[in-house]
Parts: sequence; C-alpha cells; structure tokens
Amino acid sequence: MGRIVIVAYRPKPGCAEDLLQVCTGHVPLLRAEGLATERPCVLMKSADGTVVEVFEWASEQAIQDAHRSPAVQQLWERFAQVCDYIPVASVPEASKLFSEFTAITADD
Repeated sequence: MGRIVIVAYRPKPGCAEDLLQVCTGHVPLLRAEGLATERPCVLMKSADGTVVEVFEWASEQAIQDAHRSPAVQQLWERFAQVCDYIPVASVPEASKLFSEFTAITADD
C-alpha cells in the first residue's frame, strides 16, 4: 500500500532556483526507480520561499529501498546542498485553517 508524504524544503541562501530544479526531478527519479506511484505529485511554494512537496511512495518497503539506491542517494545529496528539511508545521501557512501556496510547475 502506498504512503503519502508531505515534506518541506527551505532553500539555503542563494539556492532557490537550484532547489526548484532538484524538486522537479525528484519524483520522476523515484518513479524510474520503482519507488513512487503515478499519483500526481504536488509542488508548491510558501510566501517565504519554502517548497512543499506531496507525493506517494509505492510502499513502506520503497522508502527503505530508496536508502539503498545510488541514484536516489545522489539526488538527496543534491537536496542537502541547496536546502534544509524542515517540519511542515513550521511553514507559516500551515498554521492557517486553509493553507494557501503558490503552485510550482516543471517550467518554474
């Protein structure tokens, strides 16, 4: 059974554009590795520039397998260079009853 996750990436100074590039390639890579489902991924940006991603892992096992995939590890290293992972609850919009974000597309 799939596992839907929500993750927040706060760009490091000067890395906002690089973060967008890394994010748009994230789920396609996970799918190519058989780790994420075809459920549409949602990428959005908060007012402070934090990127929030919602996607579905193929299974609990897929999450574990990602930690052994050289391709995924390489991508996650790139994430570490351009952002900090933060709790979704620390994104200011998350405290609102109806949290609004700016949509991100692969063209952004």
